[in-house]
Amino acid sequence: MDLYSFIRDVPDFPKPGIVFKDITPLLADGGALRYAIDRMAELVAEQKADRIVGIESRGFIFGVPIATKLGIGFTPARKPNKLPWRTTSVEYDLEYGRDVMEMHEDGVERGQRVAIVDDLLATGGTAKACTVLVQGLGATVAGCFFLVELAFLGGRRVLRDQHCESLIQFS
Repeated sequence: MDLYSFIRDVPDFPKPGIVFKDITPLLADGGALRYAIDRMAELVAEQKADRIVGIESRGFIFGVPIATKLGIGFTPARKPNKLPWRTTSVEYDLEYGRDVMEMHEDGVERGQRVAIVDDLLATGGTAKACTVLVQGLGATVAGCFFLVELAFLGGRRVLRDQHCESLIQFS
């Protein structure tokens, strides 16, 4: 299936000069959405993951059905003050400042193989922060999995120590 045809360019969003890659048309098409989730699940299964960590918020859209399909658990990684229990956090750099990512302290177990899932790989900062969280809790990152990769932004270089997969790449 040609997943590229389900990605819409939105010029000048969220600010002038940016061409936003909108996944909403893919989400609206049941066949394309199922294909993307099935394909991502195959890639995660190849890495023998025991748990999915989904990055807020669109990583939840893909991470939960992948976890369900594979019969493994799901853990949300969120922005600060969104999780109700004790958390561990990491601060990381963005192209325009700093941010923080959090997970519950018991979000992954020591020794688990964890797949990190999100809709988009851009500069790689958020995904890298999640790898630090997962490893800090004693688990191993089985890989990072994305629907879309903006290869020209170099996120894969930031994740160079990790197995990375994306279904759609824009150079």
